[in-house]
Amino acid sequence: MTSLSRLVFRSRIRNMVSPEKLLYKQPSVLVGRTDVVSVTPWLAPIIWEGTFDPVLVDNIYKPMNLTIATTVFAIGKYVRFLQDFLDTAEKHFMVGFNMRYYVFTDRPHDVPSVNLSQGRHLSVIQVPGSNRWQEISAQRMEIIQTTIERQIRGEADYIFCLDVDSKFHAHWGSESLGRLVAVIHPGYYEQTRDRFPYERRPASTAYIPMDEGDYYYGGAMIGGFVEDVYTLAKVCRTQFEEDAGNSIEAAWQEESHLNRYLLYNKPSKVLSPEYLWQDFKAKTKEVKVIRFSGVIKNYAEVRSNV
Repeated sequence: MTSLSRLVFRSRIRNMVSPEKLLYKQPSVLVGRTDVVSVTPWLAPIIWEGTFDPVLVDNIYKPMNLTIATTVFAIGKYVRFLQDFLDTAEKHFMVGFNMRYYVFTDRPHDVPSVNLSQGRHLSVIQVPGSNRWQEISAQRMEIIQTTIERQIRGEADYIFCLDVDSKFHAHWGSESLGRLVAVIHPGYYEQTRDRFPYERRPASTAYIPMDEGDYYYGGAMIGGFVEDVYTLAKVCRTQFEEDAGNSIEAAWQEESHLNRYLLYNKPSKVLSPEYLWQDFKAKTKEVKVIRFSGVIKNYAEVRSNV
């Protein structure tokens, strides 16, 4: 059964119950971060260091016995990044939560052995390779959609879809959980919308007019309830296929379609660039901690058609 109306998902809204006698710093409505904006115009929180108490938040979410799904694509030479991704995830990413990693690769025998903590599991799913990285990008939404249908929806409450050529550096916990979660791209958070690299051709289903746009979201992280990410993946896949039928490839493939979707389907939580930095980029004054970043690499060497 592939109809969304017939699929059953584990995700559900839960009450925010704080344990009794838990001690934490008293919050204030007058004192806090003043150098960054911590809420969107549609009242979704923007998560920065100093805007949440990690001990309090984790103590609210951990008793819920949640399972988090995490998907990564390690296609071709990108399998070399998997070791660092998994090793650092085990140190910093949703520590103390049930975790199910889903590794999609055309090289299953090259998937490294990683010591996983209790309650954390890894599944390797073989997928076709490709000579064009753009095709891999295009297939990602389809594979996420179908894997949710067949497997993930019965195994997890939340899902994060992350890029494998990345590493974790600091705490990334339940402060990032929400119904639909996006991350602000580190290269454009200081820019105005007319400078965003949206798809600007009206013929594309990813088209965004010059006078529209909230933020430029990074395609290296999509998260939320499994059901909501399923809907996102299904819509983006449909748009991909419509564009392909018209011989159109959006400017930044899945990232272009993602930004179009999130413009009209607002995320319930937005992660600051702390959750998607770039190793070649110097840390700015407002970024107090780098939690997750894309590693420096030679694209001509790891991408066969560059």
